[in-house]
Amino acid sequence: MRTKKKEMDVEEEVTTAVSTVAQTTPTTEKPLPLPTITEPVKLREPISEDQQREVFKWILEEKRKVKPKDPEEKKRIDEEKALLKQFIRAKSLPRI
Repeated sequence: MRTKKKEMDVEEEVTTAVSTVAQTTPTTEKPLPLPTITEPVKLREPISEDQQREVFKWILEEKRKVKPKDPEEKKRIDEEKALLKQFIRAKSLPRI
């Protein structure tokens, strides 16, 4: 009798392991159709250079407030700030 009980326990463990594996397999879902655009895209007036400079100055101020977590992030932020400073000092700005 005792051996049958052990065999039954082993079989139960195997079936529970198989059922958990079956539950974790991902199901394939159909992608949702993309919504169609009914209105044409409206062209907006270009932003003036003065407004662009103000935006760049604001972004630079916000970058200065950020506390980097590691040296890599500090380096990335410094590079972004240097680029913003170049845009602010430039005679002409790229169009947005």
